Amino acid sequence: MTNPLAPGSLSGQRVLITGSSRGIGAQTATYLAEAGASVVVNYRNKAARADKLVATLTAGGAEARAVAADLTEPSSVQAMFDRVRTELGGLDVLVLNASGGMEQGVAEDYAMQLNRDAQVNALETALPLLAPGSRVVFVTSHQAHFIETVQTMPEYEPVARSKRAGEDALRALIPTVEAAGVEFVVVSGDMIEGTITATLLERSNPGALATRKEAAGKLYDVAGFAAEVALAAVEPVPADHTRYVGDISSFVS
Repeated sequence: MTNPLAPGSLSGQRVLITGSSRGIGAQTATYLAEAGASVVVNYRNKAARADKLVATLTAGGAEARAVAADLTEPSSVQAMFDRVRTELGGLDVLVLNASGGMEQGVAEDYAMQLNRDAQVNALETALPLLAPGSRVVFVTSHQAHFIETVQTMPEYEPVARSKRAGEDALRALIPTVEAAGVEFVVVSGDMIEGTITATLLERSNPGALATRKEAAGKLYDVAGFAAEVALAAVEPVPADHTRYVGDISSFVS
């Protein structure tokens, strides 16, 4: 997958991507950095992985830095954005990519803490740093976006409902965000081959990926979906604030 963004097209732009030390977040960071943006790679506890990504980006001539923050801890989030203010002076793009809830050993309400409460707190904390004309991108799945009308796999349902709750809570902030001159868009994608979520689902429900791929006709891989997230940061926002990636016919029929 080639970078969908032209070299230099984001020169001078400042970007922070939550949960971007691996997977979709890391690939999105790569596309944006290669296009000239100064990128903040956020991670929770995998410093070595985040530092390796930053080293790769800077070796290619990009400007990037890794900043740790546990999104479920407001003080940690505040410290991250304080550092962004000090070192970058503000943000032009905030990509809310981090999510979870299928991990072993987490609290019962962890999915809601991360996928709803932490998303709202991250946006509200970042808003003073977002200048007029900037963009907020929230990454979700079709299985979460359509959970109120289309049943998903039992193993994923708690995560899907928490991500839909997060999307609803963020959408409720659109008037406030737009009053600050900031744009907001949701990127909703199908199951993504190669992600940790797909791996966990396949482990608990063997054949789930193949079944969905047959129904959809195609599933995006990490690089392909990240390209759509990167484009969502720069292309016009749809009227309903939603950018669909992949087939949605089985969700709306």
